[in-house]
Parts: sequence; structure tokens; C-alpha cells
Amino acid sequence: MKVIKKFFLYLFLIVILLVFIVPFLYVLYNSFLPLADVDKLVPFSHFTVDNYVTLFTKYNMARWIWNTVVMTLIIVLGNVWFTTMAGYALAKFDFPGRSFLRFVVIVTMMVPFQLVVTPMYLTIVNIGWNNTMASITVPYVCQCIYVFFAQQYFYSIPKEMEEAARIDGLGRAGVFFRIVLPISKPCLTTIIILCFTGTWNSYFVPATFLTDEKLFPIVVGLNTVKAKYFARPNLSLAGVILLTLPVLVIYIIFQKWFIQGVASSGIKE
Repeated sequence: MKVIKKFFLYLFLIVILLVFIVPFLYVLYNSFLPLADVDKLVPFSHFTVDNYVTLFTKYNMARWIWNTVVMTLIIVLGNVWFTTMAGYALAKFDFPGRSFLRFVVIVTMMVPFQLVVTPMYLTIVNIGWNNTMASITVPYVCQCIYVFFAQQYFYSIPKEMEEAARIDGLGRAGVFFRIVLPISKPCLTTIIILCFTGTWNSYFVPATFLTDEKLFPIVVGLNTVKAKYFARPNLSLAGVILLTLPVLVIYIIFQKWFIQGVASSGIKE
């Protein structure tokens, strides 16, 4: 009976793997083909890197990638810094209004972004940030979903550990930076991966607040390529590979702690 269960389990996992990996292999394969060979089985001698060369020579691909790196780095570091401190305070500190702030965090997560984009756009225009890197980074350096995630994770840290550190002479900041953060790698890694993926693949926000092509992140930039060369899918697929690879690398590096963080995020004292 156990053998049969394992067989179907592995069969199910293989099917799931194929569902995710086949489209990626299709995109990777066609990104190295000339237009005439797209969607055809051809020998390796037909493979070419001309699609990638075209993206970097005829378009600001290097600039788009740099913009995306800067945008993602600012937002990820901001969320790691601010959301962990806010989550720790909500989970461990007892102060007036804590329950209300927890409620605000949860309610904010429930509001669709489309409802706030108009007032956000007007605010950004009024303070002169429109069409700047600040418009697509500063409003997103502390996102409530990661505050909630950090808060749930910090519930699992025993009070006795913190009290022992306080007895040894550490203050609140010392306990947080020297005790709590070093043992919170699963939480930090999960925030990094989720925030990195969401920011790196972001299209709606940059497309709304940016008009200067030199400031475009890679997703918005690739959309301009697609609009101009709609009949050249091999060029677009090469751009998709450039967009996807960093996300895969980040996940492969941090997957161990990511799984631990997701598994422990719902644990409370």
C-alpha cells in the first residue's frame, strides 16, 4: 500500500514539474532560434545568440536591467529593514494601540491596489516625483503583507530567549539585532524572495508612473520591444529569459530557508 501511495505521489510531482518546466524550456529553446525556425525542431547548428545581441545593441536593455536591479534592491532592502522591525514590535511589544495597528495592517492587505493607485498618482505628481525612480520605490519600501508575515514568524520565538538576553544586559535593540534577527533567516529569506519576485516582475506601477524610456525597468522595456516587433516572438522570448533567470537563481539559492519560513509563518506562542 505504501509503495502505491509513493508511486502516485511521485507521479503527481512529476506532472507538476512538467507543467512548470516545459513552458520554460519552450521559451529557452525558441529564444536561440532565428524567426524562420521558431516552433520547429532544428539541429543545434541553427542556434544563434542574435536575439540577445539585438536586445542589447538596438535597445537600452543594459539600462533597463540596471534600473530593475536598483529598483528591486531598494525595495527589498527597505522591506527587510522596516517590516521586520514593525513585525517584531507588533508581535512582542505591549503598547497602547497595538491591536488597532494589527487591524490596520490586515485591512490594508485586503484593499486592492487599483483602488489606491489614483490618489497615489496624484500625491506623487504633487510632490514632484512623477517620472522618477522615487515614484516606483519609496512608496513600497514597507509593505503590510511582509509586516504581517514577520509578525507571525516572531510569535514563534520564545519569550524566555529574549528574557535571558535582557538579563545578560542587552536592550530591546540588542535583543532584536543580536538575538532575533540571526535566528530569523527563514523569515528574512521568504521576505526577500517574495519581495524580489514581485518587484522584479512589476509592470503596472512602473508603466503608470514612468514615461521616460531611460527609466523603464526590464518588464516595461520588453513591452516596448513587443509592441514594435510583434511579429518577432523569438526576440520577445529572449527578453523573457533575461527576465526569468535572476528569479530562478534567487529562489535556488534561498529555497531551503524559504520553505522553512513558509512552514513556520503561521506558528504562534
